[in-house]
Amino acid sequence: MNLNIAPVGWIESPFAEKFAVPRQSALVRHGSFRIRFYPPYNVRDAFTGIEGFSHLWVLFNFSMVPEFRDFQPRVRPPRLGGNRSVGVFASRSPFRPNRIGLSVVELLEVSEDDQGTYLRISGADLVSGTPVLDVKPYIRFTDSVPEARSGFAEEPPANMEVVFEEAAEETVLASGIPEFRELIEEVLGQDPRPAYRHEISDDDRCYGVQLYNYNIRWRVSGNRAVVVAADRL
Repeated sequence: MNLNIAPVGWIESPFAEKFAVPRQSALVRHGSFRIRFYPPYNVRDAFTGIEGFSHLWVLFNFSMVPEFRDFQPRVRPPRLGGNRSVGVFASRSPFRPNRIGLSVVELLEVSEDDQGTYLRISGADLVSGTPVLDVKPYIRFTDSVPEARSGFAEEPPANMEVVFEEAAEETVLASGIPEFRELIEEVLGQDPRPAYRHEISDDDRCYGVQLYNYNIRWRVSGNRAVVVAADRL
């Protein structure tokens, strides 16, 4: 069987790199996220009626994960500390046979500009430029299963407190980027460090992540992420 799948669009998001991208959708609700569409899919008619849905399924390609030839049946999810493995089909790891991902996002607005019709969304966990394969409405009475079991991810991850050193906060507030401070708090609050560093409560290493066109640098002290700098790139 031949499957010819081509992207219908791509994601625009604050995340310029894989590091610090939320590990699930809906964990970060601030920041500017859009789904853009290639012609001929960027016409208004293709979205008639979509405003009646508050949420959407987004199917996408893990484009920053290299293709592999040898199938690996087990992966090490960060949620298990990176030192326990489970079957790849029992995980949401991007290291999958077809590198296809699935996320739920909130639809905020259908809009248009000189690139055609696009969707403004919230809660995406995707690197900017991620290819979008399809968009489908989320339907509450079939897609929500309140009694479902969630295996090793039964509870949401605990969040760290995020504080800003004075100079870093001034830079963030002066950036003019809407909801920038809130975005940083949500991203760093999930402790995006490698899983093996999570047990280090006083981590003297300084980490950096690119959000929009800023390099946000932080360290961990106790149960707090301390933002030490926000450097414009």
